Amino acid sequence: MQQEASHKAHVSHFDLFLVFSRIALSGFGGVMFWARRNLVERKHWLTDQQFVELLTLGQIVPGPPGLNITIMVGYRFRRWTGAAAAISGFLLWPCLLVIGMGIGYQHYGALPQVQRAFAGMSIVAAALLFATFLKLAGALPPRWQPWLFGTLAFVSVGVFRWPLVWVIGVLEPFALLVAWQEKK
Repeated sequence: MQQEASHKAHVSHFDLFLVFSRIALSGFGGVMFWARRNLVERKHWLTDQQFVELLTLGQIVPGPPGLNITIMVGYRFRRWTGAAAAISGFLLWPCLLVIGMGIGYQHYGALPQVQRAFAGMSIVAAALLFATFLKLAGALPPRWQPWLFGTLAFVSVGVFRWPLVWVIGVLEPFALLVAWQEKK
């Protein structure tokens, strides 16, 4: 019953624009949580099952899953014009925000306070990346080979500042050979 009701919901182009604007502006770092919350819990446009199906399809087809879901939901309720309205809401505000940030950086980026703020943000970003690495490293099997290749890549790019493409081009064949030898 809920599935039928959600599919028959009357959704205007403006509704699609507003909801996907809200999702985009809320979703720095990932929109899936906000997409589900808005589409399933708040607006009841989709059931959980429908959202999971769209998410699965959105991850299979080329492109960012969040944008793919935006297109599919807009098309579901208002065909191509609905997809265009949803995409406009999803992309307009982040584009304007990035343009505004670029203009602000162009005018104020050389100020010492701004430089210190960016230095602090880069330290925080590096710490978050390292914390994520530590969490994921716990899931690695207890073997020395992944650690060796990870360390070699880090030292090559992070310390020696060698180009990432070249480092991957050199390390990848050896990593594949080691993995292939382990399978024997």
